[in-house]
Amino acid sequence: MNKFMYFAYGSNMLAQRIHIQNPTAVRIGTGKLNRFRLDFNEFSHFWGGCPSTVVPDPEEHVWGVLWQLNTSDLSNLDQQEGVDQKMYVPFEVNIVTPNGDNVLSRCYMLVNQPVKQIPLPLERRPSKAYLETILLGANESGLPLDYLQCLSEILDNGNDGPKMPWSKREPLKTTEL
Repeated sequence: MNKFMYFAYGSNMLAQRIHIQNPTAVRIGTGKLNRFRLDFNEFSHFWGGCPSTVVPDPEEHVWGVLWQLNTSDLSNLDQQEGVDQKMYVPFEVNIVTPNGDNVLSRCYMLVNQPVKQIPLPLERRPSKAYLETILLGANESGLPLDYLQCLSEILDNGNDGPKMPWSKREPLKTTEL
């Protein structure tokens, strides 16, 4: 096989974001990862907040995007996810499509899995830029409205984070001292 399936639930749901390092990615559709929850942990200096992860949880599910990539992009994807830095670990999982098919896909979870806390503590929240990227990708991909609503209720850490090319926010302003 010269292709593989990848399930994205965070910033890589946005086409413009995944194509930065994975030019062969083709969106196949949406899917649901059952018995996992979406969470955040491990502060990222790039994003200015915590990135997302999936955590086993028998009561929940995570919606995301199924991408098909050439195997030539596998090392790019692993590098982007910080596998070599032991930040994320890849695993294979069945993703259920809206029509009920099961698609074996590569997925990533943080090595340091967080304990469920509601509300999400400030030190585990994503930056505004990261959260905006997730929401743009979720909308672009056509995730279910009730899941979009849940994503829109995630609290950010108050940090703007980096100005991304796809951002709808005004550029960050600098002040001279």
